[in-house]
Formats: sequence, structure tokens, C-alpha cells
Amino acid sequence: MTVTGAVVDSDAFLAAMRQVAATVTVVTTDGSAGRAGATVSAFTSLSADPPSVIVCLRADSRIARTVLDNRAFCVNVLPEDAVNVARAFAGPSPDDPADRFRDLEIAYGAHGPLLPRATSFSCVLMEHVLHNTHAICIGSVRALAVAGEKPLTYLSGDYHRVRPHEG
Repeated sequence: MTVTGAVVDSDAFLAAMRQVAATVTVVTTDGSAGRAGATVSAFTSLSADPPSVIVCLRADSRIARTVLDNRAFCVNVLPEDAVNVARAFAGPSPDDPADRFRDLEIAYGAHGPLLPRATSFSCVLMEHVLHNTHAICIGSVRALAVAGEKPLTYLSGDYHRVRPHEG
């Protein structure tokens, strides 16, 4: 299917984006505005000098407001067997944000909770840019935890494991 025009239909865009595999990440934050966490699909490196990353959060979400108020966040790249954690942090925020962290053995980082066996990027919020429905958050990476685990990925509406190509 090919779609062309001045503005692409949002349903066609979403269908195309479902074909883009992405690591599954949970953004967490903790500070004076409280603790929050959410599964996000838009995370990438921005620069190695100085180390910085970008996450995109729905602008009207609890996680976006709390990250902005706390001025800090942590991106947790989930290990391949953490589907239950990804699901716990997905969807609308519960009335009590602590519910998402219940039953998890989290470590307390300076910029947000570190999830079990996740590779994490602890960041200070440097810039916050609104673009339509989303907030683009640029973080200066202040600490890393490299878990050495294969990441959980998401593609075509489902979770997947990464495997090396044979041949």
C-alpha cells in the first residue's frame, strides 16, 4: 500500500509505524511532584557528546506532567522476558501511580526508579518541546546501568524477542 498527499491519514501512518520494530521502554520519574511511570514507544539517542536522549510522551499524560515538574526521568529498556512489566506500565495511568510499581523490586536512582534487569539511562530534563499531541523531552544522561540482557521489542501490535540472523 502506498499513500501520498499533503498530509498522510493518521490511520495509514499508524499502520506503517506498526511495521517499525522498537525496544520496549518504561520511562520513570520520582521527585517533589511524585513518582510515575509509563511504557513508551518513542526513545532514541540524540548525542554522544554530551550523552543525551529523547523520549516522546503524550502531552496530556501523568508521566509527561510529572517528568516536567520533577525535571528528571529514567528510561528503562526492558529485558525480553518482561512483558508483564511492559503491560503493567501501559495504558491510562491508574488513580494511584504507585500501583504500577507494586510487586517490583525497584532500585532508587537519582532521576527515577530503575526497573529490574533493565538497561537504564538516568537523565536530567534539559528541554521540553510540545509538538501537537506529544511532549519531546531531551535528557542529559547522568548515570547508566547496563544490564547486558537482550531487549524486549514491539512490532505489529505484539511483543517479540530479538534473535541473530543466521547466515
